[in-house]
Amino acid sequence: MMSDFPEGQELEQFIKRRRQKGLIWRSLFLLATTLGVLVLMVLLLTILNKTLGYVAVRYRMEPDELVVALYRTIMLDASQTQTLANPADLTRGLAADPDGVGIMARADFEATGQGLRVVPITDLSLQGVVVVVSEANTWLTDLTSLELMRLFTIATTWSELRPEWPQRPIHRWLPPASSPALHAFIAQVYGEDPRTQPTEALVAMLAMHLSPGAMRQIMAEKPLSARTHEDFYQLLVDRVMEPTILETWSFSESILNRKAIQARVAAMPDARLEFRRWITWDFITSPQSSRPEFAGVRTAILGSLWVVFITLLFAIPVGIGAAIYLEEYGSGGWLDQLIESNINNLAGVPSIIYGMLGLAVFVRALEPLTSGSLFGLVDPATSNGRTVLSAGLTLGLLILPLIIINAREAIRAVPQAFREASLGLGATQWQTIWSHVLPNALPGILTGSILAISRAFGETAPLVVVGASTAIFLDPHGPFSKFTVLPIQIYQWTSRPQAAFQNLAAAAIIVLLALLLVMNGLAVYLRHKYRRTY
Repeated sequence: MMSDFPEGQELEQFIKRRRQKGLIWRSLFLLATTLGVLVLMVLLLTILNKTLGYVAVRYRMEPDELVVALYRTIMLDASQTQTLANPADLTRGLAADPDGVGIMARADFEATGQGLRVVPITDLSLQGVVVVVSEANTWLTDLTSLELMRLFTIATTWSELRPEWPQRPIHRWLPPASSPALHAFIAQVYGEDPRTQPTEALVAMLAMHLSPGAMRQIMAEKPLSARTHEDFYQLLVDRVMEPTILETWSFSESILNRKAIQARVAAMPDARLEFRRWITWDFITSPQSSRPEFAGVRTAILGSLWVVFITLLFAIPVGIGAAIYLEEYGSGGWLDQLIESNINNLAGVPSIIYGMLGLAVFVRALEPLTSGSLFGLVDPATSNGRTVLSAGLTLGLLILPLIIINAREAIRAVPQAFREASLGLGATQWQTIWSHVLPNALPGILTGSILAISRAFGETAPLVVVGASTAIFLDPHGPFSKFTVLPIQIYQWTSRPQAAFQNLAAAAIIVLLALLLVMNGLAVYLRHKYRRTY
């Protein structure tokens, strides 16, 4: 009897063709995987490219001038201080005063500094400016930078700086307020960045540039003693410096077109070029703002966490309970088959449909419950159902079919022998489920549930319908609060015409991806932690 299986040369050709086909398919699959990874990498790099780069900023009051103005006022208002605009007059007056100390431009000292000598600063090298005393001064041979700071501000006698020095008053000889030498001295000794100044200096800057009424308002909002150094700095930025971002550039543009960018900013009146990281701790902890200079994602992050928390409380118990019923208690009758069919169909329903369902049921029909007016927590005249609770329940419905399907698969994967052994030893069906089925199905249930929650975390369409705010400046504080979420915030920023909001949107996308990565990593960890082998 002849066989249809190839033999000899024909067999070799057949095997060769199969290997060629396998190689082709393998290459196609590898190509598809490579293309997918490349596309994702390009997408991620494109987003990251917008989170770094140069910005052109215009300040209502420059940060360095803010610091200089404070210390200039303190120095000129200090006791025993004289100001002389003419370097020759300053030299003559200081040379005749053994208890005096002064500041001069180095060029002026070299031209008119007869009878004076320069005091070396042991831990600071001053550029373009010198500290000088009379040649009759025999004790001031050197100073540290800390002694120098005190010398021209709070010290009144020489012995306050060092006990071995005379207990006589310090006489200060300074150039006028408009002198570049005074500006250079303050910038080098006290610094130019407000963020590096002590808290007391920040408070003094606020008091100098804000009206008494504005200061009283700040103290009414929160006592000064309860504010941190960062709080005062942020107040200074918001109320005094008031930066305005004129133009932004991506990281690649900043690297490749640096000279062109510098030339463009130089042509902008009162603009300065700064390299900015859009993802900062301030960005994460700051609330939403209508100005990109101060906008952050704290409100959106808290809104997302509140919504996902409500979603988790609703969807996971219901989903796991439904899976247990269908797998362990269901009889397989027409009702069970109808329920199963509907669950499978609901898993493929577009998310916008769930948003419409949430609007009809939770926002409108159950408004007294979802708004909190049923419990007397809000004013019935202004309350509505567009709250965290409505959003969480809507997303709970969205991911419920996914949780049920994943939980059923995990329960079904538990060997039937476990159930039979437990029942054979006299355990009830519920005891078997609780003690044997669920512990062994837990890794799959947790993985599926967390991945479903991750999907809810990134949803936008249902929340737009339910009523997530696109501009909200107050943090949600409970299930009955108005809210926004990260995807909505990203959508709102991308629709704004200012270029700076595009950078904020890119930074918010990275924050969202980081949160999703953490949740997915948690799913992997829990799966490995509770995984059991049979």
